Amino acid sequence: MENIREIVVKNDLKHIAIIMDGNRRWAKERNLPSAIGHKKGVDALKAAMRACDDFGIKYLTVYAFSTENWNRKPEEVNFLMDLLGQTLKNELKEMHENNVVISFIGDTTKLSPKLQEILKNAVETTKNNTGVNLQIAFNYGSRAEIVRAAAMIAEDYKSGKINKITEDTVNSYLYTSKIPDPDLLIRTGGEMRVSNYLLWQIAYSEFIVLPLFWPEFNKETLAECVLEFNRRSRRWGV
Repeated sequence: MENIREIVVKNDLKHIAIIMDGNRRWAKERNLPSAIGHKKGVDALKAAMRACDDFGIKYLTVYAFSTENWNRKPEEVNFLMDLLGQTLKNELKEMHENNVVISFIGDTTKLSPKLQEILKNAVETTKNNTGVNLQIAFNYGSRAEIVRAAAMIAEDYKSGKINKITEDTVNSYLYTSKIPDPDLLIRTGGEMRVSNYLLWQIAYSEFIVLPLFWPEFNKETLAECVLEFNRRSRRWGV
């Protein structure tokens, strides 16, 4: 691979979305508790953020906890909630110093008041930064997002706030209304599905599925994905 310091990012690669899959399988292969896999996944996320900054990629959206993940064992769900809160507490100062903008997409009202306050503080602390925009999809499901948007549109149409419904209208009611759609979707862990993730937004995203598990993801991995994106020709359905 060419020197990763010389990676040239195409102008149309502004936003990368990632399905961070394989934490538990990575741990299982090593006879480790799944909690260790999730903790290693945090390190991989930090590496991905640093790589995006180095490569000049402005937006990174990661799938951290889906609406379906509530069906996992209660102890794992509780661990993931605690992991998010603890990670933000431990990493917020460094992320703020590195100019990262943090936001969350998904129904965070279902989280504990304590965790909601931690999320709110992270957003408030970093809102005026100008570096990489990190969107963390937490308690997120794309179908739920679209249903939420449809209900809000119906209410505003009924009240006369809007009188026409277009694609732009729908887009403006989504969690991601203030950021561009992903240009590239990366999934680790080898599974060939999108798992209810950004279904509206990835209509014309390029897909890359990697066999490696998320804890193995690093700067070199992202560089390879950027090079693969650069080799492709986006035809937008034409």
